[in-house]
Amino acid sequence: MSSIRAAICADDRWYPSDAAQLRFVLDEFFSNVPDTPSGGELVALIAPHAGYQFSGQTAAYSYAHLAGAQYKRVILVGPSHFQDFGAQAMNRAQIFETPLGDVPVDETLVQALSAHAPINFVPFDREHSLEVQLPFLQHQLKNFSIVPVMMSHPFYHFGLRVRNECETLAHALAPLLDADTLLVASSDLSHLHSYDAVTYFDQGFENIISEYNIGALIDYMINEGEPRACGDMAIVTTLMTAQLRGANTVRVFYRTNSGQVTGIKEPGQYTVGYMAAGVYKTQQGFGPKEVL
Repeated sequence: MSSIRAAICADDRWYPSDAAQLRFVLDEFFSNVPDTPSGGELVALIAPHAGYQFSGQTAAYSYAHLAGAQYKRVILVGPSHFQDFGAQAMNRAQIFETPLGDVPVDETLVQALSAHAPINFVPFDREHSLEVQLPFLQHQLKNFSIVPVMMSHPFYHFGLRVRNECETLAHALAPLLDADTLLVASSDLSHLHSYDAVTYFDQGFENIISEYNIGALIDYMINEGEPRACGDMAIVTTLMTAQLRGANTVRVFYRTNSGQVTGIKEPGQYTVGYMAAGVYKTQQGFGPKEVL
């Protein structure tokens, strides 16, 4: 009998627990995304992971680019917010459950990854960063499997040594990417008690990531020890992995924050930033600022 990770976030705080209501909410999000062709070969996406009432519309800006796609596998990389599972970890469940149905874990890909990167397999997690991505993927793709990777060491807390962890995982992930496999980084941006500060720092983040400058982005994540992105290690790993597969362009589709969503922008209000972006291999462009 397959082991199942229950949908712990389907509690209406994160996203609707009723399948019909969840489909309605997703349909509404996607209907609000304008048709904007990206160009180039999509290698990876970046999407936020707050409650759908806050970041769901932003996430739809990323996943709208999967319309008509036929990906068979999705590698999800996101932070572990509540427990330090080590550099990278996975829930050992064989199936991830959501109100829209079950999503199988690609055990063949998991074995291939664990042969080249140390993976800590855990029996239970209460992490939301990966789970909240699944209904968006279920809405856009038909049949697909996942490789769910949690990373526990953010740059803003652990510093420059995290780069080695990201590089190790990137070199293990890169050979697994092909035309049937998509990479997704799950991350929100700044978390601060200031709408103005979040707006300022997230604009700086967008400027750097749009240049595909991994070194500058890492420096920005470490600067002052503030969480410029709670999944900074997931984003950096994704950029490194995509670069190894020939990606040379990052396109930011949409960026907002909880203050803009709720209209609450008063000083002292806790505010979180959200961004949707794609990482592409294009024929033209300046390319990444560094090579691993």
